[in-house]
Amino acid sequence: MSRDLDRRLAALAEAASLAEGRLDEEPVTSAHAVVAKAGARLGFGIENTVVALAGSTGVGKSHLFNALSSSELAAVSRRRPTTSVTQAAVWGDGADPLLDWLEIVRRHRLEPGELGGLVLLDLPDFDSIERHHRDEVDRVVALADLVMWVVEPQKYADAALHDRYLRPLASHAAAMAVALNQSDLLSPAEISAWRDDMARLLAEGGLRKVPILVVSARTGMGLEEMRQLLRERVATRRTAVERLEADVVVAAEALARASGNGTPAGVRSDDRTRLLAALEDAAGVPSVVRAVGAAHRRRGALTTGWPFVRWIRRFRPDPLRRLRLPETPQPSVRTSRP
Repeated sequence: MSRDLDRRLAALAEAASLAEGRLDEEPVTSAHAVVAKAGARLGFGIENTVVALAGSTGVGKSHLFNALSSSELAAVSRRRPTTSVTQAAVWGDGADPLLDWLEIVRRHRLEPGELGGLVLLDLPDFDSIERHHRDEVDRVVALADLVMWVVEPQKYADAALHDRYLRPLASHAAAMAVALNQSDLLSPAEISAWRDDMARLLAEGGLRKVPILVVSARTGMGLEEMRQLLRERVATRRTAVERLEADVVVAAEALARASGNGTPAGVRSDDRTRLLAALEDAAGVPSVVRAVGAAHRRRGALTTGWPFVRWIRRFRPDPLRRLRLPETPQPSVRTSRP
């Protein structure tokens, strides 16, 4: 497990807690969800790597699932949709608690071999006419360590794939790969053009570093290259950590955006002066100060002025009395402040 990931998760948890009641609820809730998901996923260890085969109707996900497992585990049919629930092929033992967390009921156990530790998932179609199929894809894609997007020559540029999944997940490039399936239907020149165009589309979506594999589940073309990629991901035991690191980055950036770019909270040097002035105005202190000054001048004139003028001034109202203030300070309210 990555110590750096542990520190970042702790920091994200603290930031989310501090943001409660201060920032919009959505990014705060999402940050808490990322921390909870990471804690759960890491709790099952990183000995297993979860790879999901995702794609639209008819791209050959189940064919590829069967080809990689060297068996007929998934039903294949011309009738769509064929895959109605997610199923797993598991190389080796010990993944049952992880699969329980993933809520995968259909499980096929295989001999470990070179892919020991791999948990390969065959998902329903993300463009299925069945709503619960689409919801299942979204749920598993959010939990898988690596998502292998399977496309075919006619639908590889569909907006449903690029706008709904690939571009929004651009920050998760390390947790994705693309398989160009059904390459046996194309000539070498067409395959080259297809791969180049897919690379262009990925680059435009911020996914320049995503691996692109050209395969054919029917003929076996490119399957060894795909198995090699899977072997490497399983062997490093870093795939789950990299996925979670990407989740943390996305959640932290969302909190940062919600925080805005204004002046940080706190008391600045001139805040105290401004606060006192505002409180004085609210309490009428300037009016009292002016009244005290006028009353002081009036009393001076009554004491030292010409007798006739002093007599006339006695009939003028005292400024302090207008404010219903005593003419002499009360002992209980005396202050040492000037």
